[in-house]
Amino acid sequence: MAQRVTLRKRTPYNTTSNRRRVVKTPGGKLVYHHIGKLASAPKCGDCGVALPGIPALRPRQYATISKRQKTVNRAYGGSRCGDCVKQRILRAFLVEEAKIVKRVIKTQQQAAKRK
Repeated sequence: MAQRVTLRKRTPYNTTSNRRRVVKTPGGKLVYHHIGKLASAPKCGDCGVALPGIPALRPRQYATISKRQKTVNRAYGGSRCGDCVKQRILRAFLVEEAKIVKRVIKTQQQAAKRK
């Protein structure tokens, strides 16, 4: 007959925060090992892809690692992926170019009216 295993925590319910695995100790006893929840990787705020270079941890564990491990050395470092940053820079550049073109056309039209 199988050996009985007692719970190590107070919660007897089979919830996601109370998952456990039966492990045999070197002494031959069976004990429960409580399994932590799986961490999800931080996602890009624009496209939703997992951010490369940033570890997937549980929220409280980000407090224990250094800032260097939580970000990427770029504008919008730990928030947006590289492709989205590239798109933002390109979009801002094109908007500024459109404003300049608009201004040039306006001055040309004013010059044409004076002649």
